[in-house]
Amino acid sequence: MAWLILVAAGLFEAGFAVLLKLSHSFTRLWPTAGFAVCALLSFGLLTLALRRLDVGTAYAAWTGIGSVGVVAVGMLLLGESVSTLKLVSIALVVAGVIGLNLTGSTAP
Repeated sequence: MAWLILVAAGLFEAGFAVLLKLSHSFTRLWPTAGFAVCALLSFGLLTLALRRLDVGTAYAAWTGIGSVGVVAVGMLLLGESVSTLKLVSIALVVAGVIGLNLTGSTAP
């Protein structure tokens, strides 16, 4: 269950990063409000996941999920460039997150 919570936290992290860009330095109301909501949810869920997972593993997975999410949204919705190197790099991040998950790392 902690890993599911962590995945949700990572997705909200991606959301707040994208909305931060769309807020144009906090000058647009709705993206700014969305950023704040996503940030609170992301950190709140990360806090819950940390009750059961090691901090190093959880933090690395959280940032990895967020990074992959932001790159995917950028390429799919924001017109950012797609390259073979980007796709391979995303696959490596995903492999790292899966590897961390397979360690079975949990806090005492």
